[in-house]
Amino acid sequence: MTTGLHPELSPEQEHALGVLKDARRIVLTGHERPDGDCIGAQAALTRVLESLGKDVTILNPDPPEARFAQLCRSIEYGADEGGPVPSHDLLVLLDGSELSRTGSLADRFEAAPSRKLVIDHHILPPDRWWDACFHDVTASATGVLVARIADALGVELDEVAAQGVFTSIVTDTGWFKYSNTDAETLSVAGHLVARGVDIAGEYMDLNQRRPAAHPSELGRLLAGTQYFAGGAGALLTLPLSADGRVPEMDTDDALDVVRSVDGVEVVLFVRQIKPGLCKLSARSKTTFDVATLARTFGGGGHRKASGATLEGELPEVARRVVQLAEKQLGA
Repeated sequence: MTTGLHPELSPEQEHALGVLKDARRIVLTGHERPDGDCIGAQAALTRVLESLGKDVTILNPDPPEARFAQLCRSIEYGADEGGPVPSHDLLVLLDGSELSRTGSLADRFEAAPSRKLVIDHHILPPDRWWDACFHDVTASATGVLVARIADALGVELDEVAAQGVFTSIVTDTGWFKYSNTDAETLSVAGHLVARGVDIAGEYMDLNQRRPAAHPSELGRLLAGTQYFAGGAGALLTLPLSADGRVPEMDTDDALDVVRSVDGVEVVLFVRQIKPGLCKLSARSKTTFDVATLARTFGGGGHRKASGATLEGELPEVARRVVQLAEKQLGA
């Protein structure tokens, strides 16, 4: 029996639900450097499927960030160590629809004889490699889709699953301030709070447990802000540290500060992740389509929040993305 919080399922979603029901041994995976939407959705889906007697394993390309420690105390998040993938009859990729985003795991997952299922709210690529897909680009977060799945399966979210969906929602809506926040999002969030989710506690765990160096590192990053296209665009760059490490920095912290500047429409954050390779995170404020920009570089995402991985050194990659953004802005 459904709660009435969610829209009716499409035939494609019904098919995906059937694939989930038929599976017995399931591996859940996500993208590299899994964010709150990915981590939260995996936690919720794990509990939902386990309540149905399924054997569920999470295997991601990277471990969760420290700020997700509370979920990690209840859910085991496996990270790739190069060995064989667990035996499974269904692979589920959450918060992404391109197998390449699972990094070093992609070849092993592709070679596995299991069925493949995608649960995602991003724009889908043209190459549909999966057997089933539970997808809705209008959903504010992957966790909302997991909540729909639980509802359709008649499974009540337990405490951990509720926390997972809430984590997913608040990280992908910026605590309900982004334009993807809709009536379903608020209804689900209200339902979760009614079931005991602690909003203040969640906010503290996710946003107020930064390391002591965070303010100075964020300050140095923001001090290097460069504007382009007459102030309609802004660029942030982050090189590797002196010892060759990728500095730990919450992308959204920096992007939100710069995006708050009057007149700025698009913010580009380019960080070096290893020699010869950079990561782009792009955000827009109103009409600029950063998904189009990201797809040019082989990435993707949403109209107002997208990313890509680009080959090249930091100065050259930054120059390329700024040039394309200027062209898109008509500057």
